Amino acid sequence: MNEEVTLDEFTGADESKTSQQDWLAPTDSFPQDWQVVDFESVLEDIRYGTDTKSNTEGRGFPTLRIPNIVDKKVTTDDLKYTELDGEEANRLMLDNGDILLIRTNGNPNYVGRCAVFDGELDDCVYASYLIRLRLDEHSSLPKFVSEFLNSHLGRIEMSGWINTSAGNHNIGISAIENFSLPLPPISEQRQIIAVLHNVNEAIEKTEEIIDQATRVRKGLMQDLFRYGLDENGELRDSGDGSEPYRKTKYGEIPESWDIVPLSQLVPEDAPIVYGILKPGDHQPDGVPVVKVKDIHDGEVKQGDILHTSQEIHEDFKRAELREGDLLFTIRGTVGRMAFVPERLDGGNITQDTARIRVTEANPRFVRYFFETETPNNYFERNTIGQAVQGINLEDLREVPVHLPSEEEQARIVEIIDQHSEALRNERDYLQHLQRFKRGLMQDLLSGAVRTTDTNIEVPEEIAQHG
Repeated sequence: MNEEVTLDEFTGADESKTSQQDWLAPTDSFPQDWQVVDFESVLEDIRYGTDTKSNTEGRGFPTLRIPNIVDKKVTTDDLKYTELDGEEANRLMLDNGDILLIRTNGNPNYVGRCAVFDGELDDCVYASYLIRLRLDEHSSLPKFVSEFLNSHLGRIEMSGWINTSAGNHNIGISAIENFSLPLPPISEQRQIIAVLHNVNEAIEKTEEIIDQATRVRKGLMQDLFRYGLDENGELRDSGDGSEPYRKTKYGEIPESWDIVPLSQLVPEDAPIVYGILKPGDHQPDGVPVVKVKDIHDGEVKQGDILHTSQEIHEDFKRAELREGDLLFTIRGTVGRMAFVPERLDGGNITQDTARIRVTEANPRFVRYFFETETPNNYFERNTIGQAVQGINLEDLREVPVHLPSEEEQARIVEIIDQHSEALRNERDYLQHLQRFKRGLMQDLLSGAVRTTDTNIEVPEEIAQHG
């Protein structure tokens, strides 16, 4: 998109409108100059992949499988190979612009997901759980069709054709051929792709920024908790001799730091405990109970919190929550963490989560420390179980915490907070872009918003390949 048309101008900058439209049912009233066709009419060829067993030794042709369809893109990571005779290989050889569609999966949300093969891998074939769609280039563009199939509109159309057998969900060639496909003129298909291409690029760049910021933050934390900060608030130089270091069982720390078990950082009247064994059915007016599933991305997600009865809560009063308590998951997924928000003050937890009320150190320092290699090595050594992994409460109470002075703890927390806030802002922006794209796709692919009267620059790669 050129400088004359920004994404905000194109959509009226109304995010609330687009995010709500994401869940609207598809309309039957497409623009008059659009066609609504059976999918079969735009296909030049459609066929299943090979069911010949593949190998990892590089014998035969590189073969794309379900794991190679990731986030609506084709990835060539973790390739396998298949030995085929010349005739079968020719039938299944992929061309630039072929669409690969997942035809079967245990999760129905994955059935029908697809991506466009860009031809970057020579002499490539595909496996039997994928279907190749080769389009008539004079009527439809692969990227437009792929965007439609992956959109909310496409998923609604597809849902009526998915069948279930023996726990697997499937879609076949005959069903795909009967899909209804709204089809704008080729020129408008290109413009729609160009608009979505700009949003996709913004999403990809933001994802790259998040990946880089995550790596920087992780490396910084490792240095901060290994070397600490000098009196000027700068990272100590481990090789200048100004500060002696000592090796511990789980890592290296400055000589001046203490090592104390976690249990010594909580008050005697609020030891580290787990919560309710059986919270029972939801009680709308009851006491909120935090489960492992509620703890995500360092926060307690409060949209679907179970409430237990007052009687059950009283039986496990020892685990009652206060605002600012640190929650640490000890079963299922070990090590998810979050601080208790104000709204959950007086709530409780289940037996799969521990409450840690840190009073003898900076709670945020302890929270960040638990993200580093030292405690993670400890947790790995003390995690038990096969099907459901967990760490015993006694082992959690004894985890060795490396503690500098209160002042140094505060300075370390301040530095990590700054990086955490920047990372959180990028993640929020990514979610904004993703919502924005979903709403935009709803508008563009239904014809509710037209591109024909808008000055849109079509990138060369789309103009040539679509």
